[in-house]
Amino acid sequence: MPPKRPDGAGAFPLAVDSPAPKRPDPAELYAALDLGTNSCRMLVAQPKGNQFHVVDSFSKSVQLGAGLEATGRLSRSSINRTVQALRICKRKLTQHNVRRMRLVTTEACRRAENSDEFIRLVKRETGLQIEVIEPEEEARLAVISCAPLVSTKTDQLLVVDIGGGSTELVWIDISKVPKIERPRAIMRLHTGFQSDSSPFPKANVIDWISVPLGVATLREQFDDVQDDAARFALMSWFFEENLQKFSPYDASHVREGFQIIGTSGTVTTVAASHLGLRRYDRNKVDGLRMTSDQIDKVIRGYLNLGPDGRISDPRIGKDRATLIMSGAAILQALMRLWPTDRLSVADRGLREGLLYAQMSADGVLEDGLY
Repeated sequence: MPPKRPDGAGAFPLAVDSPAPKRPDPAELYAALDLGTNSCRMLVAQPKGNQFHVVDSFSKSVQLGAGLEATGRLSRSSINRTVQALRICKRKLTQHNVRRMRLVTTEACRRAENSDEFIRLVKRETGLQIEVIEPEEEARLAVISCAPLVSTKTDQLLVVDIGGGSTELVWIDISKVPKIERPRAIMRLHTGFQSDSSPFPKANVIDWISVPLGVATLREQFDDVQDDAARFALMSWFFEENLQKFSPYDASHVREGFQIIGTSGTVTTVAASHLGLRRYDRNKVDGLRMTSDQIDKVIRGYLNLGPDGRISDPRIGKDRATLIMSGAAILQALMRLWPTDRLSVADRGLREGLLYAQMSADGVLEDGLY
């Protein structure tokens, strides 16, 4: 006698829900693209409380400003590399059906004679409309990106953004803002550095400066100096000379209540080296506070490695190895000048500032502590 088939045998199995996350609503998505002198970077994100959640990202070294210091023009090879990177960005924007975006470029295109021609080419080849922003907006966006890292104990704040072609410094007084409101007051700077009639407390920008020296342009200035240590010393001295017009430069400030926030690949690389990370971990780096002694120790280690040693050091990486010493020269000059021995490390910058500004303008960020 054949065995009896169990009840239900041979029936189709019940459908199982896919464990894949729900696709975000395109209406909620924002994009920010930062095309700098050295890198092309983009974030796609959606608002989440008073922050945002990153859905997709892109980052590639394109060296758009390579040779700009000598010729005053963007080279054909630099343009080709950049257009290839922007095609990838376009695919990601199309894939996520992003409707709200700002795509900006900074110092290299501000200075290049052929920047208009380059922007028209990008539009023709990729469909992306790149916008050249002024130094003040670049500085403002860097500042608001760092708002969540501002301590409620901070009275005087210096935000430093070390880019590829320029370095922005913004000195802010928040001593008259209630402590609990200080990070939010920084965020309100997305409307501009000038005082307005808003009833809400707003940070007071004492002064700001955009120095046309970043990791790439400063390195090119001293490319003919063969000795590694001598080149580093000259770069640090030269950058300090270019800060003389910054009004708080000679001001006397107490250490208590003063905070420096540094945002750039240089700062995060130095932090990762200090932590001994063989693989970069943003969660360990963003918000880290380093002393000037710790920073000096890392920089001395870079000098001891020499150019070849820095290229093979996994904490630095091949893309950043040729530029890390010019960034370190800027960083060391800044720590030498200001009345603090600590630096807050920010793994955030123009892209995050663009996202915060768009979301704040649309009123989609919730109130609450950062």
